[in-house]
Amino acid sequence: MLITTTNSLEGHKITSYKGLVVGEAILGANVFKDLFASIRDIVGGRSGAYEEELERARTIAINEMQERAQQLGANAIVGVDIDYETVGQGGSMLMVTAAGTAVTYS
Repeated sequence: MLITTTNSLEGHKITSYKGLVVGEAILGANVFKDLFASIRDIVGGRSGAYEEELERARTIAINEMQERAQQLGANAIVGVDIDYETVGQGGSMLMVTAAGTAVTYS
């Protein structure tokens, strides 16, 4: 399945629009990861633990969006947008949403 942030598929013709597809992932922040991330903030550098969680959440959201597109009979998703938010009490959870338009192309 082709997945793109553009609204067209270069070299292909979109033959039908199947509708909006969305995938979401909400992951809780681990207390130990928070502790090590706060230490990393003090001494500087990147937080590998948070980067891994971001990647995991993004992968879950994109995979869920792709599954929904396949259920509609699509073979591509165009106009994909990925959003990141913190939710929950004190921003204790990370939410990633992937949304796009399911299409078929030739």
